[in-house]
Amino acid sequence: MRTRLMRAVLLLPAAIAAPALAAAREYCPSRGGLGTTPCTMSPGKVSVETALIGWTRDDTSDGREDTILLGDTQARFGVTDRLELQAGWTPFGHVRTRDKGVGGVERRGGAGDAYFGFKASVAHPDGKGLSAAVSSFATLPVGHGAVGSGDWGAGLLVPVTYDLSDMVNLQFTPEIDAAVDEDGHGRHLAYSAVAGLELKLSENLSTSLELQMLRDRDPADKTRQALAGLSFGYRIGDDLQLDCGANAGLNHDTPDAELYLGVSRRF
Repeated sequence: MRTRLMRAVLLLPAAIAAPALAAAREYCPSRGGLGTTPCTMSPGKVSVETALIGWTRDDTSDGREDTILLGDTQARFGVTDRLELQAGWTPFGHVRTRDKGVGGVERRGGAGDAYFGFKASVAHPDGKGLSAAVSSFATLPVGHGAVGSGDWGAGLLVPVTYDLSDMVNLQFTPEIDAAVDEDGHGRHLAYSAVAGLELKLSENLSTSLELQMLRDRDPADKTRQALAGLSFGYRIGDDLQLDCGANAGLNHDTPDAELYLGVSRRF
């Protein structure tokens, strides 16, 4: 009995310290950039990550389309040391289409779709060293025609990162999707990969250089897209990050330019 009591007393500090150690994990927002992070939220922690504004320009021989999204938000909920649940929604989007031939302009707006998913870490859930995870999601067609897809979709990602040093981090995110057809009915195969390099410029400031290749097998218009991205993240304290970034299309199938500004907060 005395031995059991002494063992319980010795283990008590470790039990008390465990929640503190989980809470001490460095904050790792999924924003910004083209890829995603393999790290997961600590148990009981929540991350709210919002694109305050995002703008995309797509020029074609016939016209130009400008899309603005406001408040595109993802919430990540830490369930266990290696598992988080995710939910997201785009509250408002505006699409402006100009016909170059006749000069007409069409404007559409409305709410976007919602999605739910999870991310499970398979190596280093804190994102340190060689870190990897499996993430899956499903989209629900709750949005309107302007920015909503019109049907359900799903996807699977396997983000991987590796620390070359305290200042340099390699990133790789392959993805495969059951993407919604352009006409809003049915699904098709789409797959992509993002490769990037993150540089820590100072204690609070980091930047990422990324390249994305995407193959979309939509029955109406099969495309091969290529994007180059540059993003910055600025940490304010332990639980707040601001980010901004720009992406450039590298071929005719890809939107010409994307700009975004966002904020992430851990609770």
